[in-house]
Amino acid sequence: MTANHFTGSWHLISGEYHYSDGTVTYPWGKNPGGLIIYTADGHMAAQIMKSERTNFAAKDHMNGTDTEIREAFEGYQAYYGTYTVNETQQTIDHHVTGSMFPNLVGHTLKRFFELAGNRLTLTTPPMRMGGNQVVGVLVWEKISA
Repeated sequence: MTANHFTGSWHLISGEYHYSDGTVTYPWGKNPGGLIIYTADGHMAAQIMKSERTNFAAKDHMNGTDTEIREAFEGYQAYYGTYTVNETQQTIDHHVTGSMFPNLVGHTLKRFFELAGNRLTLTTPPMRMGGNQVVGVLVWEKISA
């Protein structure tokens, strides 16, 4: 398994959070939108969105209400940077250069990977969210090389 197996564009099929108590949630809904791109020279970009987001009443992205802005922010994730693959551990590290969530900039996001045909499953290590232990599971389908 080499970085070449990741090169291309991938469309998000599903996104789930698995809680330590067995609960599964769908933070971006049952039909999320998303695209992750890996380039041959080691760059990557990822975007994930909740498909059922509400339009701003003002039709002006600089004139949303506090509620509209919060909902838009919480229903979207985006970051970019570089990546490295560790074949032995079956992990891919996303080295974040820029992000919609500023706290990610300069950090490395480790993901366990499983490649099966044209499907890529990325799983996070356990993380704390809202006081709970959570594992994120994202399934992507390759759409171009």
